[in-house]
Amino acid sequence: MNIRHHFDDATLMAYAAGSLSQGMALLVACHLHWCPECCERVRQAEAIGGVLLDKIAPLPLHDSALDQLMARLDDDMAMEVSSLVKPAEIPAGVPAPLHHYINSSLEQLPWKRLGYGVHHIDLNLGGKGTTRLLKIAPGVSVPHHTHGGNELTLILSGSYTDEIGRFSVGDVADLDGEVHHQPLVDTDQDCICLIATDAPLKFTGLMGRLVQPFIGM
Repeated sequence: MNIRHHFDDATLMAYAAGSLSQGMALLVACHLHWCPECCERVRQAEAIGGVLLDKIAPLPLHDSALDQLMARLDDDMAMEVSSLVKPAEIPAGVPAPLHHYINSSLEQLPWKRLGYGVHHIDLNLGGKGTTRLLKIAPGVSVPHHTHGGNELTLILSGSYTDEIGRFSVGDVADLDGEVHHQPLVDTDQDCICLIATDAPLKFTGLMGRLVQPFIGM
């Protein structure tokens, strides 16, 4: 796998600090499943965080803190072994962190039509923003848009091209409101992406603005 597009430092620092939303943290974890370079950058960020924590004066804990911690550990240990997913059971092309949520191959998912040549699955993770899988047919493009906040995209299958460059399997697009683009699927196979946002997209064309209330993006 030849990964050419990676996360910004700020995104990996936020992941290491545990401050990303559930959807964005899931997407980062999926990329790390494939990318040794970003794994090393996360380790460096965690090391920096550890040094900073060492410089913070400790605060007294509540009397029940230890009991609460032990109770949480007991709950984790109570997980049945049969519920764990063995690596051999994870379908090809599905990062292990994502398989925990979909428990299926990408091809067998119950895709829902979103528009011409576009299907999706909302992972319904709750919280701010949305996290969804998007499947776009060959030759189809997403309407030209920018972003009301941050958007992370991980390519799981196929590829697309936009104003930034070409993105293929394992690549991530780490975007904000300063980026305007129109991704176009540039091969003869579907492009399947995992996308996490913390605010709705801002479509710049008339057609995009007209359909946005119906597609929920």
